[in-house]
Amino acid sequence: MRPANKRKLTQIYVARISPQPKTFCAWDTEQKGLALLVRPNGYKAYKVAYAFQGRTRWYHLAAVNEISLGQARRLAQEVMYQKAQGKDPQGEKRAQRQSGTFADLVESYFSQHAEKANRSWKQARYLIDRHLLPRWGGLVPSAITRAQVKALMREVTAPVLANQTLAAASAIFSWAIREEVAGVTVNPCLKVARNVVTSRERILSDSELPLFWTAFGQAGEAGKVLKLILLTGQRPGEVSAMKREHIRDGWWEMPGEPDAELGWPGTKNGRSHRVWLPGPAVEQPRGAMRFPSVTKLKLSATMGAVCAQLGVTEKVTPHDLRRTHGTFVTRLGFGREAMNRIQNHVEGGIGSVYDRYGYADETQRIMEAVAGEIVRLAEGRPAEAKVVALRA
Repeated sequence: MRPANKRKLTQIYVARISPQPKTFCAWDTEQKGLALLVRPNGYKAYKVAYAFQGRTRWYHLAAVNEISLGQARRLAQEVMYQKAQGKDPQGEKRAQRQSGTFADLVESYFSQHAEKANRSWKQARYLIDRHLLPRWGGLVPSAITRAQVKALMREVTAPVLANQTLAAASAIFSWAIREEVAGVTVNPCLKVARNVVTSRERILSDSELPLFWTAFGQAGEAGKVLKLILLTGQRPGEVSAMKREHIRDGWWEMPGEPDAELGWPGTKNGRSHRVWLPGPAVEQPRGAMRFPSVTKLKLSATMGAVCAQLGVTEKVTPHDLRRTHGTFVTRLGFGREAMNRIQNHVEGGIGSVYDRYGYADETQRIMEAVAGEIVRLAEGRPAEAKVVALRA
């Protein structure tokens, strides 16, 4: 047997440790029983190992991205204290989970995991409350079958919505298996076919812009956010979470990582992003740059109400406003590369790592030009005449 990998764990070591072909543990010398488990797929978690009645128990604390090393040590100390009192923390944890329904599992999933680790947990919660709990809430999780999952997919008529609901359900079962919830050993959502959907191509036409612009102006805080999405081309969830603290000298500097204290969810791809706020965008919220009551669900509901008000048959979503902005970038001749850079699409390559501010002047010029053209069309103003000097 190879010797145990023992060392004083540090945050840097936890972040940098690389996976190996087989699962292994690194044992903390500062807190007895605490181990860092690393799987071949890169998953890392804190575990506590202790002996009870001659058998080794493994108590799962959390994935490393859910708690800090200091919190893991404190939790491990509590587990070892219970063990010293003759208790079996892992056995009690397993027994507590045995008697629950699917509704109980949902509550545990969100309180212990999703609300801390999933930036879009509110959307998932909405789908589960609406589509899963009415059907499965009173069932034992292990009794839910693949046939019931397939029936769910047929009953949710909107293809995209059905796919999203299936993904939310699968995440719950996967978490239950990983956390060793008693009785849950199979994810019934696996191998259930997703609906085939086509990518959306919807953008606002020039004739629709004035109608939607006016309606947004009458839609309160959510309307301001929708205007900002259209004028900046950024993701709806990021715009609704905009913070004054991130605006410096006219630039909106979005940290890639979430900031719970500030209420910032982080960017979708986890990469920091920097975009210029054009004049019309700064004027919309009147300098407030805070929309605490505007969620992604409220944005979607507001957009649905606006479409109904205008009698629009082809539905428009908040994300379609971002697509409209991107289309204006290329329409005005700035190119797709500029659009990807402004909208924080991952390009890859070592150049994207080091080239952070090299396009500042160009980005500022593009953002002002695009916002100016959108506002011109929205307000129904004619295009400025171009004067060309001719040589005799």
